[in-house]
Amino acid sequence: MFWWKNPKRSKFGKWLDKNGIQQTDFAMKSNVSRRTIWTICNDKNYIPSATIVKKVMDVVKMVDSSKQPKDFFDI
Repeated sequence: MFWWKNPKRSKFGKWLDKNGIQQTDFAMKSNVSRRTIWTICNDKNYIPSATIVKKVMDVVKMVDSSKQPKDFFDI
C-alpha cells in the first residue's frame, strides 16, 4: 500500500483519489475551504451543510455527471 493511500478515507476521498484529483485543486474549483474538503475526505461521519453539498456536487458533476449526493454523503 502506498503511503498516500489512507484506508480510512470517506467515499468522497476515495473518489478523488480514484480520479486523480487533489484536494487543494478541488477546493479552489468548488470555492470551498481546503479544511472543509479535508474533513469531507477524511471524516466518514461528517455531514456537510446543504450549501457545501451543492458547491461540491457542482464540481463533481463536471467530472462525472452520473454521481449524486447520496453516493458520497449519508443525507
